[in-house]
Amino acid sequence: MPIYNKLVRDRIPEIIEERGKALKSRILDEHEFHNEIRKKLHEELKEYESANTNKYALEELADLLELIHAAASIHGADFSEIESLRQIKAEKRGSFNKRVFLIEVDD
Repeated sequence: MPIYNKLVRDRIPEIIEERGKALKSRILDEHEFHNEIRKKLHEELKEYESANTNKYALEELADLLELIHAAASIHGADFSEIESLRQIKAEKRGSFNKRVFLIEVDD
């Protein structure tokens, strides 16, 4: 029996049981959840980095976005607050649309 010891999406236990398999899971406390969200963000970012097709890359970005929603709730916010902060930063400092790569600054 494989041992996973990782955070999974809410419906994964239900899906496993529908396939006639037994599983063992538990509900994380707040501190554990925060730590596991961070781990899962790293895991999904690595999967995005290794994506070799647009379809796979977009699926991994969707997973990252779901985790960002969860992380926002940990910090007492919702996604709209993150989006608002993103817009403010974009107005003040720009986005990444122009593909600017800074090489050096002469002091």
